[in-house]
Amino acid sequence: MMIMEVNGTAIQIELEQNSSTDAIKEMLRQGSIMLPMKDYAHMEKFGELGSNFPRNDKQITTKAGDVILSEGNLLVIYYAPNTWNFTKLGKVVNLTEKELKKVLGQGNITAVLSLNEKE
Repeated sequence: MMIMEVNGTAIQIELEQNSSTDAIKEMLRQGSIMLPMKDYAHMEKFGELGSNFPRNDKQITTKAGDVILSEGNLLVIYYAPNTWNFTKLGKVVNLTEKELKKVLGQGNITAVLSLNEKE
């Protein structure tokens, strides 16, 4: 489980099993990271991870709460649908779509990514 803390709320993300999540978990085992994230098209927040990660792209349509790796180096959290070739990293499990939109708010945010200690 990955935790994305935004505005004092811990967003719990159940991770997929693929080489992309394995590499991101390995990075987070070194410590949490602060990730500035920009709003794009009122449907997602994205931030540069600072490294390229393995891609497992498939044509998918995202749903609110999907966490995606885009272009191998962008972490994206969706709060509206979008169809493209993405690598799915995981899904928010502790917030409804409405709650997620409220936590993410409007405009840019700063998220802190970490692993749940069970990982």
